[in-house]
Amino acid sequence: MSPSSTGDSPHSSTATMTAAASASVVRFPITNRDFTVEIPSPQLLASTNGVNTLKSPNSLKAGRTPSFSREGILGSAQKARNLSQSSDNRPESNGMQKAPSDEGINPLKRRNTDAGVDYPRRRATIACEVCRSRKSRCDGTKPKCKLCTELGAECIYREPGIKLDAGDKLILERLNRIENLLQMNMVGGHSNGIGLSHDSPNMSNGTALSGDNMLMPNSANFVSVIPSGGLGTWSATATNNISTMPKVHTNAALHLLQWPMIRDLVSRPYDPQILLQLEMAREPLHSLAKTPCVDLSNTNAYIEAYFDRVNVWYACVNPYTWRSHYRIALSNGFREGPESCIVLLVLALGQASSRGSISRIVPHEDPPGLQYFTAAWSLLPGMMTSNSVLAAQCHLLAAAYLFYLVRPLEAWNLLCTTSTKLQLLLMAPSRVPTDQRELIERIYWNSLLFESDLLAELDLPHSGVVAFEENVGLPCGFEGDEQEAVGRDELWYFLAEIALRRLLNRVSQLIYSKDSMASTTSLEPVVAELDFQLTQWYESLPVPLQFPFTRTMLPDAVQTVLRLRFFACRTIIYRPYILAVLDNEQAILDPSVREACTKCLEASIRQLEHITAHHAGHMPYLWQGALSIVSQTLLVMGATMSPSLSSILWSLVPHRETIDQIINDVVVEIERYAVLSPSLSLSAEIIKEAEVRRRTYLSG
Repeated sequence: MSPSSTGDSPHSSTATMTAAASASVVRFPITNRDFTVEIPSPQLLASTNGVNTLKSPNSLKAGRTPSFSREGILGSAQKARNLSQSSDNRPESNGMQKAPSDEGINPLKRRNTDAGVDYPRRRATIACEVCRSRKSRCDGTKPKCKLCTELGAECIYREPGIKLDAGDKLILERLNRIENLLQMNMVGGHSNGIGLSHDSPNMSNGTALSGDNMLMPNSANFVSVIPSGGLGTWSATATNNISTMPKVHTNAALHLLQWPMIRDLVSRPYDPQILLQLEMAREPLHSLAKTPCVDLSNTNAYIEAYFDRVNVWYACVNPYTWRSHYRIALSNGFREGPESCIVLLVLALGQASSRGSISRIVPHEDPPGLQYFTAAWSLLPGMMTSNSVLAAQCHLLAAAYLFYLVRPLEAWNLLCTTSTKLQLLLMAPSRVPTDQRELIERIYWNSLLFESDLLAELDLPHSGVVAFEENVGLPCGFEGDEQEAVGRDELWYFLAEIALRRLLNRVSQLIYSKDSMASTTSLEPVVAELDFQLTQWYESLPVPLQFPFTRTMLPDAVQTVLRLRFFACRTIIYRPYILAVLDNEQAILDPSVREACTKCLEASIRQLEHITAHHAGHMPYLWQGALSIVSQTLLVMGATMSPSLSSILWSLVPHRETIDQIINDVVVEIERYAVLSPSLSLSAEIIKEAEVRRRTYLSG
């Protein structure tokens, strides 16, 4: 079994609680967006069931900056990169000293391939400048070391006694990063989104504001941007932002059916557009045409359920102004106004969360919350013609309930309406009331996150809302009276998800876009950088959110979802190496390819080994998570049919039969989802047929 497959979290639970209680500031860098949010450390609250909960910040506006400049953004990521070169006992981002632990416990740590050798390494007394800058081992040969000879580079040795200070090291680190980006750019071409902007001295993958955009500052320094092409226009190359989903990519689950070996698992070829076609042909919700009949006898329980179990995923309802909204809705008889619509949608989502996963609801039974959603739906036409922040919030919450119902295309339609309202509001900052700026930022990031999730699997038009990304601040906490709050202002998961979604988008841009690199050699520096950013994302999480890397299920829903998303991201980073081996078994002879395949298959197994753990994220992610499960399962199936990849798989599990059991559990689980959506019904058919054909193939 792989050393990284077992063991506890790199941080003990005691250390976790101590760090969370003592740290006064949490630095939360969002990888390669390159900014840091400084907010008070989360407070751990003891709950009645003994489980510690996380309290998010609630009044942080006073010290925040409405928008972030590229210069200010870069500091944290570069510092994190420099810190990563230090020893394993370096301080964490939360100020905590990392406890020494076994290298094999945490898959984020580099494995020691010479574990059986116990002697000090010989190093060159003086390394040349080239080896120092590349962080390579120098053999010290004069006049030219081996590496400089191979590169044809000038070999310069520093005079003894001269040491680099922190500034020198930072310069060399930055030059090395520029060199890597230039190499990636030369290999991948300009169209993959990697470019060096002349108007930014820092090497950031974020966008710079240039003449292609018109700035509209106001007295409050709240800056918005109007794309020069007009409302709703966007192109990745125009924004020079690789943290957005590309228009054309091969990252979708069904693209794996075109891979060698895996394509033999299905009896006929499938058009990658088939899932979109099935959702487009789907019948609408008939219950929405009925006259709404709403039972308001249990509203307190559903409101409490919403703020306990739903708001953590969306963080878009202010618990401090909730009572005011409810009073207005009640005075209107829940029949008019955005407040009535918001209250009804919160009740719908709250009731839905009280019943667990919708995949366990009896088929043909009305899903929980539908009566409230139907009532809210009757108010949406009035919200559709309004361009207020609250109208945008109504559409976002309605889309959230449609995601719960596993209706991705209907949710996308509402997200497009939300996007249009956001763009109109952000074009002129004066249109956004001061007390609603925090809310509009949260609505914006929700829209961007869920649009990216949909674009990862369906070939849909881009709404254009991404053009405003660099000018919308990060959420920093709702303001309000603590005594008026009906729940916690959950924010930590939301910030973590923003960072991870941007990283997933970068993976799609750099590896899966139409002009991305093809050979494993050209992929190597890109994959190494993306995996480094994933590691930094994990290490930058507030300690109570840092999930352990054990092989057991976690009791905390947020940690469970973050861990599943982590392994999904790691899988797609390394997935091209599996394709290389399926296409040519000899590729596995390259040690770097073998190591990459091991990381990919291990991440896939970790995503699939406890299939019911995915229920923790079914409220927002059932459809997206199901397609992720399907893609990882097809990957594992193909690996079992490859002699070299199957040997890696057997090393990751205790028994060979474990893989068969994992696949069987997936088939059963996805079959449960079939009644929820035609696209998931087809996915269930594909995975079931693939398993039958796989077993036939392996039986000879």
